[in-house]
Amino acid sequence: MANQNSYCAGPVAGLENFPLLQALRERRSRRFGRGMKIHAGPLAYESRLQPVPLTEDEEAALVFAACGITGHALADLAYARGEGGNIMAGLVARTIASGDGLQTVALVVTNDAGTHLVRRPRELPAKNIPELVELGKRGEFTELYRRCRVKIKDGRAAPPTEPLFNINANRWSAHAAGTSYFLPVNDLTFMYINGLLEILNEDTGVFLLDERNHYRPAGLARFARSCGGHLEDDPHKLRIATIRQVEQFVTEFVTIEQGMMLQNLGLMAQALGLGGFPNFANHEFGWFQALGFRMEQMPASRYLGASPMVSFGMKLLRRDPVIPYPVGLECEGEVLLKPFCPPYYKSMAEAARAVVEIKFGADGVFRGAQSGSSWSRHNEVTSAISPISDAAIAATIAYCEYVWDRYSRFPVYMPPYRTVLGFQACHLDCEFYERFYRPEALGETQRKDGERDSR
Repeated sequence: MANQNSYCAGPVAGLENFPLLQALRERRSRRFGRGMKIHAGPLAYESRLQPVPLTEDEEAALVFAACGITGHALADLAYARGEGGNIMAGLVARTIASGDGLQTVALVVTNDAGTHLVRRPRELPAKNIPELVELGKRGEFTELYRRCRVKIKDGRAAPPTEPLFNINANRWSAHAAGTSYFLPVNDLTFMYINGLLEILNEDTGVFLLDERNHYRPAGLARFARSCGGHLEDDPHKLRIATIRQVEQFVTEFVTIEQGMMLQNLGLMAQALGLGGFPNFANHEFGWFQALGFRMEQMPASRYLGASPMVSFGMKLLRRDPVIPYPVGLECEGEVLLKPFCPPYYKSMAEAARAVVEIKFGADGVFRGAQSGSSWSRHNEVTSAISPISDAAIAATIAYCEYVWDRYSRFPVYMPPYRTVLGFQACHLDCEFYERFYRPEALGETQRKDGERDSR
């Protein structure tokens, strides 16, 4: 990987031989970069060094660690009817695991020069996937990064730093010059609908109730077994769940995928000799406004699902502010991120069918062949995989339409997009650590990074 910047050539060139165990042992959250300042307290210090931004090669290596395309998922599941294998909705693999192969977490990279979205496999032309896989295998991370990213903003995107947009512990270093910020963005809607297609089928048969509506059926009354349907509504069979329980599971499942992305960023930062740390990004709309997401809004009483009496009281007392929330990302007329719900689909029925189409449409995961798979007999395997049943699709649509009609949002408890933690990377000021810490605070790679440029 050619690079004219001698400062970067060392660490990036040596990645192939960096020991995993060394990265695991030496990985730390290291925050104090060149040009930073801690104003007061026992670690008060002002860097005498100028900030040095990460090179494109360094950013590319971090992006590859977080979400690089590596090949195809093995998808070694049981695909006989009723065995659940058709829950898969993607066969392209990244450096992190992803439930059902969905790749639910997108990555945004922002620095002083600009802000980019790294496209996920399903947002790239299927015919390009084999070539992108080869770039990753050859270690051509910068070229892979260039081909997968799209610029969404000039300069750095940054939300306010005061609480509750951030926490006080991070304010001194937040969005500092020279740093690169890696922000995972969780899409909850794909996992949600794909999961519904599985739990609302004839084999699992879960019956869902709305805890905000006196535990009545969440649009599924006609599918109850007691009414001749296929969903188990006998509470003694323990197959009843609430909207909140299902959405909590979806949120946790997607956030775990984000956690793997953050861990990989930390390990790659260690290998490169960079500082870096996961930090607070858990605000419902701050980051999305900074990134230029399409936003919608509703009164807090409606957003929180308050009862009519409580809603009336909130309005009467003028304690019902308008809450913005993200619904998609567009740039120069192109839709870059869209959830499986309105306004990007006319209805929840259309959104649910779109998920089915991704899996079993003519160009879907199990019917098309453009993006390939790990199976040596791809067509033989995929042609034998049973499609989703009409009953499961009908129940999923009924539930989703109930949720949207009653709450005007999907999911109910969260916006369709969510941020939790980000990762800020920088070149460290080694003098700070030499002054306040024992020698082992810096790893071998951090010391080499500091020695490459006397600044």
